[in-house]
Amino acid sequence: MKIRPVILCGGAGTRLWSDSKNHKAKQFIDFGGWTLFGKTLERIKNPFFDYPIISTNLKYLKDIKKNLKNKGITKYRIVLEPAKKNTAPAILTSALIKEIPDKQPLVFLSSDHLIEKKEKFNHEIKKHKKFLNDKNIFIFGIKPSSISDQYGYFITKKINNLNQVSRFIEKPNLSKAKTIIKKGGYWNSGMFFLRKDSLINNFIRYQKKIYKNSLLAVSTSKRKNSIYYLNKKAFIKNPSKSFDYAILEKTKKINAIKLNIQWSDLGSWKEILLMFKKNKSKYLKKKNIFKRPWGSYTNLYNGNNFLIKELNVKPNGVLSLQKHFHRSEHWVVTQGIPKITLNKRSFLKKPYETIFIPKGAIHRIQNQNKKTIKIMEAQLGSILKETDIVRYEDIYGRVN
Repeated sequence: MKIRPVILCGGAGTRLWSDSKNHKAKQFIDFGGWTLFGKTLERIKNPFFDYPIISTNLKYLKDIKKNLKNKGITKYRIVLEPAKKNTAPAILTSALIKEIPDKQPLVFLSSDHLIEKKEKFNHEIKKHKKFLNDKNIFIFGIKPSSISDQYGYFITKKINNLNQVSRFIEKPNLSKAKTIIKKGGYWNSGMFFLRKDSLINNFIRYQKKIYKNSLLAVSTSKRKNSIYYLNKKAFIKNPSKSFDYAILEKTKKINAIKLNIQWSDLGSWKEILLMFKKNKSKYLKKKNIFKRPWGSYTNLYNGNNFLIKELNVKPNGVLSLQKHFHRSEHWVVTQGIPKITLNKRSFLKKPYETIFIPKGAIHRIQNQNKKTIKIMEAQLGSILKETDIVRYEDIYGRVN
């Protein structure tokens, strides 16, 4: 039996935007001819996968169909939630549609994850298929590439050649995260692998209310072509619970599939900026390099209401003391130790530290060192032009 991919595609990705109403959800942002959802669809174009099930809501239906068409996927099912009730109801209703057999292996994927080495990822899925039964759950863990407080972690112990999860730790502080990593902790990716009957058995045991309401929402849903419209009256009776809280924290039969691959959910502008930094050669065009008295900047990608740049501040270079009316900025230092002025404060920043410049804040970058400073910058706003600069001080005589 083939493995059925289920893609959870209902998140808004509001962490990236202060005004989420006017921006695309993270999984549909065009990062230069590709989207995170599109990358997810590429991963499942493999003969051992069956056609996908996509859990989402009406708001995203147009974007989902566009991405499916772009990737040449003509057979699929879409399950539309009538309300947001977190991941537990979304996961269960996606699996309960009748065309999925009880012993069907299901791999649940997030629509907004960037995964390198998809062949290795898919190999691990195929390898662990034989271990699935009517009770267990496999979760995917990522070997940490840094000490981060942005992800949940888990600890495992080896039992019968499988990595059994012994403990979950939800977003620890940096000091605790460092200790967890030393003990062999992995990031909890939020993706998992199990059979349909195991999912049902776990919900019946630990979340009977969600099971009852979700079953009714699916059995009384309306189907039009490839789309299931879940029954709203039944679905909204579900409590809003994450799958982690509803099931994973309660069941003891959890094993881990450990992955040593590059992975990110691009959940912050820091992660997005570092992704552009890593793939700079794909975006770099000589015509987009601009010289300035303090050094140079390169426009790498102009997106929908955002612009990705790299700043190179030469030794003793000083940008003007300035502000912007129409944009905010996120910075990640990638080389050197700049002196930053932000309103009435001045401070130093080390490589891979971040700075947020709110709209209207007065700011400046200074290089007091003998080595060029490099900063990745994301500009966010309705006007992203050099004309949106008000200068207060400038050693090169460019005050407005």
